Amino acid sequence: MTTGRRRATRGERRGHTHGHSHGHAHNHGDVDLTVPRLPRLVLLGSLALVAIATVVGLFVLWPSTADAPAPADFFAPGETSASGVITAVSPRCATAGGPASENCNRLAVRVDDGPEVSVSVPPYVLAAGLAPGARVDLTKVPAQGGAPASYQFFGVDHDLPIALLVGLFVLVVAVVARLRGVLALAGLAVAGVVLWRFMLPALLAGESGTWVALTGSAAIMFVVLYLAHGPSLRTSAALAGTLAGVGITALIGLWAVDAAHLAGVGDETGEILASFAPGVSFRGLLTCAVIVAGLGVLNDVTITQSSAVWELRAADPEMGRRRLFGSAMRIGRDHIASTIYTIVFAYAGTSLALLMVLSLYQRPLLGLLSDEAIAEEVVRTLASALGLVLAVPATTAIAVATVGRQSARHGPAGSVDN
Repeated sequence: MTTGRRRATRGERRGHTHGHSHGHAHNHGDVDLTVPRLPRLVLLGSLALVAIATVVGLFVLWPSTADAPAPADFFAPGETSASGVITAVSPRCATAGGPASENCNRLAVRVDDGPEVSVSVPPYVLAAGLAPGARVDLTKVPAQGGAPASYQFFGVDHDLPIALLVGLFVLVVAVVARLRGVLALAGLAVAGVVLWRFMLPALLAGESGTWVALTGSAAIMFVVLYLAHGPSLRTSAALAGTLAGVGITALIGLWAVDAAHLAGVGDETGEILASFAPGVSFRGLLTCAVIVAGLGVLNDVTITQSSAVWELRAADPEMGRRRLFGSAMRIGRDHIASTIYTIVFAYAGTSLALLMVLSLYQRPLLGLLSDEAIAEEVVRTLASALGLVLAVPATTAIAVATVGRQSARHGPAGSVDN
């Protein structure tokens, strides 16, 4: 009797396990998703063609030293840079905007390997809380007409606090996100190299801003997405959606820059660049800026949409493609809404001082669009946002077509192809 009870117990356990497996067949770990052969070949083949085109673009557009403009002198002829430590800080002048005197708006600085000098500074520099011991950068003006060499204030040395902030950022990302965060930082470093070593020199050499942006953006996205999220069909679908969004943004940017008759030189920085690098196409530069401005947010949206499709398919392998697309788009719409706020408020935060100055003029809101700098930022923001919004259905459609309509197959936990 005891043996029979034991056998019955084992049979009940087997029955319970079998029923549990069927009752949770849609769990992520109990479903084996097999991507159809044709969609997989189309997706990977298309990405391979884009990768080849990107390599060719890098080869063709890579600037030579002969094409680069002559290096510009940062300082006036004869002037050199210097640095020192503040030894005393005078109070701010009583009259706002008034000239500095011997007793106000000045810093006493002990120059490294040099004398102790007194330099005048703008009142807002003193308002930043400078105190003895802080380091500042100076400009050394050579002796002229019998007068000895003099020093002028150039700026506050921010190297140490910024370095600490960067270190803290890297540490927090590594601790919280672990390996995924470290790989994301590595991808960010690669993106910086592409931007600094390829895109900027190519633009300075007068290459097409649109083609430079498309080539550089594709190179960055290939590395960043696969490095941060791993090589998988899910990541490949997100990459295809990202590249589609980049292409859409480029087309919208080209049209908007042309339709709005934007010159691409909207501030003093553009005028300085025009004087040192006359071969730069500033309208092409503006189009390039439109494309690059949306890369980070575009990457975020597309990887989220691709992951949403894969998770929805794992949760319900019998779901039809139309329903799968609709379910993923409901997630995408929520993401679009929050991302649009991110784009707009990021611009408002970086341009807050400019917006305050414009508010003092009390001009009509639409009248501000006649200002080149404002019009450029509006076009850049809207074109990037349009590309971002349209990338959501594009990525969703690619992911749905790739994952296909699957059936559940019971297997060991973790057997989902991601």
